[in-house]
Amino acid sequence: MTDITQTSNVPQIKIPATYMRGGTSKGVFFKLSDLPEAAQQPGSARDKLLLRVIGSPDPYEKQIDGMGAATSSTSKTVILSKSESPEHDVDYLFGQVSIDKPFIDWSGNCGNLSAAVGPLRLPTAWLIQHACHKTGSSR
Repeated sequence: MTDITQTSNVPQIKIPATYMRGGTSKGVFFKLSDLPEAAQQPGSARDKLLLRVIGSPDPYEKQIDGMGAATSSTSKTVILSKSESPEHDVDYLFGQVSIDKPFIDWSGNCGNLSAAVGPLRLPTAWLIQHACHKTGSSR
């Protein structure tokens, strides 16, 4: 099994993701269950994987080696999972990725990327299915 906590000389692994714009922000969206097992829990394995995806840290602040675009509005990740709460459809975890430091701030939110969750998940029927009639109209 590949150790995702190492970033040098590690073979690439395939992880489904969506790069999407929400308002003036762009981010890489992941489904929690698609992440490698070690990255499905908070901690250094998750952070190192997502830092690598975005291309951080980059001492030149360009993120050439990742999907970030060297601005705070494009250096973002989102992890989605089906909520276990009956009051919610989706759990949303936002991470603001530092461009020049190996750090992800998990304490905030991005309204623009929050707004992108609905359009992102509708085509996959991931949202609650019982909320729509067979015709597609809501009750």
